Formats: sequence, structure tokens, C-alpha cells
Amino acid sequence: MSHHIVKFENVTFKYPDGTEALKGINLLITHGESVGIVGANGSGKTTLLMHLNGYLIPTTGIINIGDIILNKKTRLEIRKKVGVVFQNPDDQLFMPTVYEDVAFGPINMGFDERNVEIKVKSALEIVGCYDLKDKPPHHLSGGQKRAVAIASVIAMEPDILAMDEPSSNLDPKSRRSLINLLKSFSHTKIIASHDLDMILDVCNRCIVIKEGVIVADGPSEVILSNEKLLEENNLELPLSLQKR
Repeated sequence: MSHHIVKFENVTFKYPDGTEALKGINLLITHGESVGIVGANGSGKTTLLMHLNGYLIPTTGIINIGDIILNKKTRLEIRKKVGVVFQNPDDQLFMPTVYEDVAFGPINMGFDERNVEIKVKSALEIVGCYDLKDKPPHHLSGGQKRAVAIASVIAMEPDILAMDEPSSNLDPKSRRSLINLLKSFSHTKIIASHDLDMILDVCNRCIVIKEGVIVADGPSEVILSNEKLLEENNLELPLSLQKR
């Protein structure tokens, strides 16, 4: 299914202050893949994710999302294909109620009131938060905010789900619920995280990025059991592998 592909061809990105965050990224992700992106702070993980639906536009190179080349003219179309869940749910939740937050995307996509209602109900039920629909988002716990932020994205039925540090600041129970939720999705999933145990649990493939360059790409079990590789990138073996 070509409409699910993500392809980066020699992509570079330089911030206005001159910081070169991506340096010649070449990457292909195909339909249904679950891909983890790991690396130290400042390695380029978030910058890469922010290119997936046009929050950032590459300085040079080509990004192909579902057979659409990313540029300023096409990014609205691409945002219908790629849903991004930010690291901080408070950056994503801004309406008076949970229902209105989840409905915001479908409304702006032009769906009528009945279809919006169906999409909101389905998305909130998937994340186990339908009973919160009338609550103000700022009254929710961290785990509940995270779940509602995910619902606000999946209500738009994207082909590709991208998440930045989805398990950060979650208690163990909320983290396990998130992992089970992600494993149940049939979406193509791209997850940037320091939580290597979650990556090992959820993602079949793992990419290591260092100083804007991909330094390793392969099966998660292989990448995340390579102690030397992880140490070279300021990472540690997942706790589940340390116990072996």
C-alpha cells in the first residue's frame, strides 16, 4: 500500500540558528511497520518526527509520504495521512472539554455532526476514555491526557501514527495501558522514545540516530541487545535484557 509509505531521501534540516539537526537521512518505512527511533538527547529524533506531517520542511532532500512529496503546498494533505502525538499532551489539548478536543480534527476535515460524533465516540472508546468526554482536559491525570491526545489523532483516522516520547511521565499502570493500546493498533507506527523497553515491546524495527545521522537500523531485538552500539550512543540495554 503505497499510501502508507514514508520515504526520506538525503534529507537535511538546519534550524535558523544554524544548528544542523538532520544530515542526509535516507529512510523507508512501509505499510504496517512499527518503528522505534532512539538516540541521546539532541540526536535529532524529534526533528525527524516533526517532518512527518510538515511541521518542519526539509532544508534539502525529498520526503515522500504516501506518494505525496512534502512541501508547503502539500502539508495540509499530508496531515490527513499522518497523525503526530506530541511529547507534552498539553501542547495538543486546548478545547474546553475532552469531546471538543477529539472532535476538533474531524470537524476541520469537513465531517458532518453525526460522523464527528461517531468518530469521537470510537476514538475515546479505543483509548478507554469515553467516560471523560465532558471533562476539561486540564483536570485529567497525565495518563488520561496522553490517552485523550492519542484519541484526538486517531479520530482523524490517519494511515500513519507518529509519537514523541509517549510513555514519559506515566505511572507503571498507565504505561502498560499505553503499550497494550499501541500493540492493538494496525496503523503504521513511528515512535521516538528513551523508553527502550517500550520500543522492544511495541516495535519490530529500531533505528538509532546520532547527531542527525542514522547509525543503525534493524530488528529491535538485535539493535537493542547490542550493548556496544547502545553505549556509543549514550543509551543502555533495556531493563528486560539486563535481567537476562
